[in-house]
Amino acid sequence: MILELYQFSSSTVLLLLAAFYGGTYFLTTLIKKDNEDTDAFMVSNQRIGYGMGAASMTATWIWAASFYAAATSGYKYGISGPLHYGLWGALMILFIYPFGRRFRALAPKAHTLGELIHARHGSSSQLILAFSNILGSIISLMVNFTAAGALVAVLSPLSFQTGIVIAGFGVLSYTLWSGFRASVFTDFAQLIALMGIAIVIIPAVLFAMGGPSVMLEGFSNMSSEQVDLFSMDAILNQGAPFFIAVLAYAIGNQTISQRLFAVNEKHIKSTFLTATLGYGAIVIGLGMIGLMALTLGVQPLNGEENNLIPQMVSSYLPPFFIGLFFILVIGSLSSTADSDLSALSAIVMADVYGKNLARGTVDPKRMLFIGRMTMVAATMIGIILASYSFDILVMLVFVGALWGAIVFPVIASCYWDRITNLAFTSAVVVGLVLFLVARSKLFPMVGTVALGFELLACIGAGVVIGLMAFGFFGKWAGFVAGTLAALAMTYFATGFLREYTVLLSSLVAYGSSTLVCVVVSLFNQERFDFDLIAKRVGHYDNRNDVLSKAKQGQRPAHAKATHAAQTSHSS
Repeated sequence: MILELYQFSSSTVLLLLAAFYGGTYFLTTLIKKDNEDTDAFMVSNQRIGYGMGAASMTATWIWAASFYAAATSGYKYGISGPLHYGLWGALMILFIYPFGRRFRALAPKAHTLGELIHARHGSSSQLILAFSNILGSIISLMVNFTAAGALVAVLSPLSFQTGIVIAGFGVLSYTLWSGFRASVFTDFAQLIALMGIAIVIIPAVLFAMGGPSVMLEGFSNMSSEQVDLFSMDAILNQGAPFFIAVLAYAIGNQTISQRLFAVNEKHIKSTFLTATLGYGAIVIGLGMIGLMALTLGVQPLNGEENNLIPQMVSSYLPPFFIGLFFILVIGSLSSTADSDLSALSAIVMADVYGKNLARGTVDPKRMLFIGRMTMVAATMIGIILASYSFDILVMLVFVGALWGAIVFPVIASCYWDRITNLAFTSAVVVGLVLFLVARSKLFPMVGTVALGFELLACIGAGVVIGLMAFGFFGKWAGFVAGTLAALAMTYFATGFLREYTVLLSSLVAYGSSTLVCVVVSLFNQERFDFDLIAKRVGHYDNRNDVLSKAKQGQRPAHAKATHAAQTSHSS
């Protein structure tokens, strides 16, 4: 079925974009300060409350991919597609919680997870983590700008590139001055709008296409795998790889870590629980639009499955609802894009400048300038990459698997006092190399080679399950669950796992990095004092404290000297 698309005029779309980004910019003027604080710019001085924190976490996690990739999942895999995308993504927010509490306890004044790793291991391990975060955030920016371009191109005569450029500079305009504070503040408003519009749009599309009865009739056109709620095709090609990839996103993504370090510590649990429920409900619902398209036999416009949701909405709904949908998608991608800009600026400010270039003598004004210039550069790079229109779902799984190599070294470094810098770096490098070998099929996956990679993947499966059990139930529960999962995978998966390249390579990243990290660490007899981390990670900007003390008639020490004394240490 080829659907006829409704299109707005160019002027209407430009007015909608101007209204959205103009309104968002106006909101941020309410929080602007002439003398911006670097710690507020990065993490709002760890003072974000429950409501703002939960809304920001949910809005950040619900990004353009949550619309387009969730719909693609429903279109490709049928009934179970949206469930695999939404459910595992929601649970991963929950699984961050126990490890996040540990990170926050070790470094209560941190701005990035990289600062914690710097205090634990030194610069090389920290920069590995920082580089992976920069790569991930740039790709996330690209994905969101790509979604904006696709939306504008489908719903108006304007070009794909025009949508990319407007979204890029629109997000930059309201994030540039106040950074993370602007991101969190606008996330709240964007999430309220997103939830309200989604509740209207999803049932409106269903009834406009004929109601549930028409959708049920379309099940006869689906394959046996697509109508199966427990489809092995969906599990092996979509569910399992995404389940593994999102755990890596949870640990490796600075946008999540940034909110973890920014939320008031007593609200961490409630923030993560609320975000889990909010994300799952909205994204599973949006993914069902892809399932609707499948039951109707809709053919994606120009063969691009990223166009499915715009096609369905523009073909079945009146202009008013299409306008609401337009704002819905622009708001979702903007809430994540501004988080990516804030994350990138924090990484360069804290991990690159604060911990490596400044050498303990941080200049707050220079740090802010570096952060803002990072946002400008990242926006330009994201716009350029987005013009190539890469497949969103493929990019998601690929980056998540790359991050899989850092998951165990990062978590183990925060619990096991024998992990060394050498163990961390060698584990990540080996995990990354073997992931690339498996993913690119550099060697034929047959015989002994295939069996070796499958055994590493089985270890990786045990690591994923073991870490999850460990986070909630403790060391022995994690060890038992991980061992049983690895043994079960060895029995059931060897011999056929080699046929599923995405899943195999993702698990290999986990398994190989864990194996190397543990083996190298066992040769180390020294013990690390975790109390040193809190002493080595502090705030960078005490100008507000200086001004406050000056008003009280005190004579505070110089800001730079205070910070240098607080953060100086030897790796």
